[in-house]
Amino acid sequence: QVQLVESGGGLVQAGGSLRLSCAVSGRTASTYAMGWFRQAPGKEREFVAAITWSGGSTVSAGSVKGRFTISRDNAKNTVALQMNSLKPEDTAVYYCAATRVAGIPRSTSSSYDYWGQGTQVTVSS
Repeated sequence: QVQLVESGGGLVQAGGSLRLSCAVSGRTASTYAMGWFRQAPGKEREFVAAITWSGGSTVSAGSVKGRFTISRDNAKNTVALQMNSLKPEDTAVYYCAATRVAGIPRSTSSSYDYWGQGTQVTVSS
């Protein structure tokens, strides 16, 4: 059993920054690879970034590369998404996800076993 809770969402102007956090709890939580996804109204959920359990390997979507950074602190059982230079098109509900495959970052939603409830990020023009 793994439980994920996102926080840090909010309203920000274009060009601003936000830092999302995902608190992970449950047995074997520290050995899970993690990912962030987002979903805008009327659109499919899309991949944002992923990280291995060790933090040694990450992948990110081309739309956020150079602006978003994923990281994790296994001692605190948290995963963060630092979002800089935000654009209106970044507006979406952001979801944290966990997969039991810890050594490879996954970019497809079907690869993940557990999901948080999401946190809203709104970027104004």
